[in-house]
Amino acid sequence: MSLIQKPMLITSWVLQVVVVIILAQTLFFKFTGAEETKALFEVLGAEPMGRYASGVMELIAVVLLMIPRTSVFGAVLSLGVITGAIGAHLTKLGVSIDPVGLGNPGLEPLEGPSLFVMAVVVFLSSIGIIVIRRSQLLGVFRGFGRDVTDTST
Repeated sequence: MSLIQKPMLITSWVLQVVVVIILAQTLFFKFTGAEETKALFEVLGAEPMGRYASGVMELIAVVLLMIPRTSVFGAVLSLGVITGAIGAHLTKLGVSIDPVGLGNPGLEPLEGPSLFVMAVVVFLSSIGIIVIRRSQLLGVFRGFGRDVTDTST
């Protein structure tokens, strides 16, 4: 595995912290059953299981992102989860959440584009982490196809 140069490593950690902060703050709302989060998942037709499932995936991503050896896998997982969130915004919720238009006044605290903007930040940051730490990701695939009894590696 090749070493990541120090400036890129620092950049990766900054991006990891950004993703962790955004995802971690949403976990509180998902796991405590905040009314606005419940309303959001009701619009998606995924309350409560979608809320719990996405919360568990985000929690796993947060943990993986904070461990150097697994951070690239956390970035891949966060990219997958946030791609679903962006898809929900583009198809059902809208870029700017409109409680009246969605017919759910419980969404008022979420009114506006802030959730979508945070999702895009997580999306782009996750891609940045994956690009910077791609050697870690590729290292996993180098081992596939080898005979487990082969000790010549």
